[in-house]
Amino acid sequence: MKTKIESSMRFYLLATKLKELIRTGWDDTHWCILGRRESVAEHVYGCLILALAIDANFDLNLNLDKVLKMLALHEIGEVIIGDITPYDGMTKEEKEKKEHEAMEKVIGDVIKKEELYTLLLEFDAKKTKEAKFAHLCDKIEADIQSKIYQDKGRHHSLSEQQNNVAFKNSKVQNMAKEKKEDAFSIWYEMDKELYKDDLLFKTILTYIKENDLNI
Repeated sequence: MKTKIESSMRFYLLATKLKELIRTGWDDTHWCILGRRESVAEHVYGCLILALAIDANFDLNLNLDKVLKMLALHEIGEVIIGDITPYDGMTKEEKEKKEHEAMEKVIGDVIKKEELYTLLLEFDAKKTKEAKFAHLCDKIEADIQSKIYQDKGRHHSLSEQQNNVAFKNSKVQNMAKEKKEDAFSIWYEMDKELYKDDLLFKTILTYIKENDLNI
């Protein structure tokens, strides 16, 4: 029993370091949100609640237990490698390899390690309906947070983004030249293609855009 408790506590203590890790997308070199920025753990919690909220209203015929496990685990590798954004110069393949190695280290020697690691691989593969749903919850939760920051006046104006590595991206620059009004408008344009084949999430994104989320 002592060994099982030790491995459980090791997993818990490592994984919950995400409470101390600020989401890179909001830091001083990315979108530089004014005031307090959310932690990775808060993002994970947001994904879990979002999945529960959507499932509570729509009959999606999902294995929700699997979805919630995927979302609870999907960022644990960041404890070791940090929160790497698409604007940080690392290829998708390299990032995924580093994440998988880190995830194995965090999970450690718990008895159900193979089950947990397999769920993470399933999430990344995005082939099952649960993995696709969890993936879209993960992506749109970030869009929601961007809109919340926008509605609370915590995004800098586009004219104040000189040190923003995301803003230096060529796609983002083109959008800025098209006179997008604010930071969330760029987030919206960058991410809307992710939801083009899913009517529910596409509609949720439209709702986010058209409504004040500052409640």
